[in-house]
Amino acid sequence: MKNYVLDTNVLLHDPNALLNFEDNHVLLPIEVIEEVDKFKRETSERGQNARTVSRRLDGLRAQGSLATGVPLPNGGTLRIIFSEPSKPAPLLGGGSVDSRILSHALAVREREKSRPTILVTKDINLRLKADVYGLPAEDYETDQINLKDLYTGMFEWTVTPAKLADFKAQGHLALPSAPRRHANQYCSLTEEGASKRTVLARVDPSGTKLVPLQDVQNVWGIRPKNREQHFALDALLDDGIRLVTLMGKAGTGKTLLALAAGLKKTITDREFRRLVVARPTIAMGKELGFLPGSLEEKLSPWMQPIHDALELLGDLNMGREHGRTGDLLRSGTIVVEALSYIRGRSIAHQFVIVDEAQNLTPLEAKTILTRVGQGAKIILTGDPYQIDNPYVDSASNGFNYVVSRFRGQALSAHVELARGERSELAELAANIL
Repeated sequence: MKNYVLDTNVLLHDPNALLNFEDNHVLLPIEVIEEVDKFKRETSERGQNARTVSRRLDGLRAQGSLATGVPLPNGGTLRIIFSEPSKPAPLLGGGSVDSRILSHALAVREREKSRPTILVTKDINLRLKADVYGLPAEDYETDQINLKDLYTGMFEWTVTPAKLADFKAQGHLALPSAPRRHANQYCSLTEEGASKRTVLARVDPSGTKLVPLQDVQNVWGIRPKNREQHFALDALLDDGIRLVTLMGKAGTGKTLLALAAGLKKTITDREFRRLVVARPTIAMGKELGFLPGSLEEKLSPWMQPIHDALELLGDLNMGREHGRTGDLLRSGTIVVEALSYIRGRSIAHQFVIVDEAQNLTPLEAKTILTRVGQGAKIILTGDPYQIDNPYVDSASNGFNYVVSRFRGQALSAHVELARGERSELAELAANIL
């Protein structure tokens, strides 16, 4: 059994963190409570998390004294530590909150030598300070997904010419029992021998056989330029797949493919009431409220990449009966909005694209997906290497979390786009810079 001393940023990142330390002792310095109280007035997701933490602690308070310890549902205990250390560690300096939290953790280690004491914080510098004093310190890794372990959504299979012929003739091919393949996983089926002919296929929802892809040669003026784009369009246009995650570096076509499929499904096929495109408004300087003008004018800097892609698709379809994208925006058939306004909604019969999803926290990703109602389809596009949100990284962002948790689900598909198609210069820059 161990003592885990939690920093404030752990609770603000995941309000459920208190329940994720099994049957060990969870200790909260009183400074953490004070910091949570400051953040709970914010209207952001961080403020929402702070309020959730406060309510959870208040609920636990009804079970006993938080100063002496209360039981947690998972078998552990929670205790708030507030007494000043009797022997403050030297050289902690100043009266910063981080220094006081570290002092508390060091004091716990001295008082309770029979149990290991570990400081859990997402603050790299605080972990470095703890290391100086010989105190074990860890990042909060419960929701972290290592990029090298992330599901790619595809595999390659070399088969005999006879099997390839059977697949083409019958429209399906049974998969071997091992290795196990996941529902909606994409496959490059290659013929063995000198010819090496390749056919693209997808694992059916049961996970037992391969089926052919749809014909996606022209989707709102967009033609797939490589096999991954073909995979992506197949998933985007399949009515049985309700969640699609598209991962790729800049210029691989994630947003453009999603928009093209959304326009086809909404405008041409009339399967959805409207196309909704949302992005997180992660500021790179001034906050949203400091920008002048109406809400639409405030959102314009964040939404301009979406408008650029819609303008390109509109040019590709100029002269067709669908109408200009500007008219579709004015009529409300296409809605471009900030992700901040999705909380509390129930989105039914809509084609929803969440762009730049790598900037979401796991809790925000859950909030978005639980808004999806009947007849809706949601697309998450992201690049874990382009994160602007200071509170997540390439391992702890909500996009990776969704990809990992929905792996193999019959209602979802994931495609990793590897090759940039924007331009030769953009591809070169993405690879060498």
